[in-house]
Amino acid sequence: MSEQQLRVVFGLATPLVLLGAWWGYVVAFKVPPFVLPPPDAVLAEVVRLFVDGTIWPHLGHTVGVIVAGLLIGSVTGFLLGVLLGKSPRVERAIGPYLFFFQTAPKIALAPLFILWFGLGLTSKIVLTVSLVFFPVMVGTVIGLRSVPANLHSLCAILKLGGTSKLVRVELPSAVPEIFAGLKVAAVQATIGAILAEWLSGGTGLGYLMVFAGTTYKTPLLFAMVLITSLLGIFIYQSLATTERWLLSWR
Repeated sequence: MSEQQLRVVFGLATPLVLLGAWWGYVVAFKVPPFVLPPPDAVLAEVVRLFVDGTIWPHLGHTVGVIVAGLLIGSVTGFLLGVLLGKSPRVERAIGPYLFFFQTAPKIALAPLFILWFGLGLTSKIVLTVSLVFFPVMVGTVIGLRSVPANLHSLCAILKLGGTSKLVRVELPSAVPEIFAGLKVAAVQATIGAILAEWLSGGTGLGYLMVFAGTTYKTPLLFAMVLITSLLGIFIYQSLATTERWLLSWR
């Protein structure tokens, strides 16, 4: 059996084994549904959410927050990463403040964002941006500083200016590191959007999680966890596919 076939077999077998273990545990120990619902109850809840349309406004709201936060945070992180990667002096000046902000727990900053920007969309996007920009910035800095020495020598031979060197040589060489940061940021954006909706707002997947938890609707809570996980995986895989397309020249 080839490696590709083994990958497909394990990809199909692993979730089936986990579902079987889940179902067997619930049946064998007679676990109450409000503690741990069986897989078929969770699947039925997922189907119901999509069929009756309950999920769509909440899913659309969460996707909007994720996309807006990811775009703003990625652009901000990329531009700041280019600045720091090309200017060690600037990094020494503002780097400590950036690291201080990044190490501050976002669960503690979230109430401040709500206080400063209100309960609306702005505070949710700001929280998501705060989780996104740092991985992209770090990936950009590492990528620009990992350009092979022979490429720098080639640029000197061709007498490329600073902008031409950056656009034509350094950024293409830094694509793997930049996308490594983007993929981490995609996961962080999903977490940030859910956290923001968890703390404030009456719309979104995070809100549905809070509603399900406070009303003891455990199948709905598990359905939200499943949908949120699949959403994060979809965004991650979309970025991975884009990366492979951009690196096809290699």
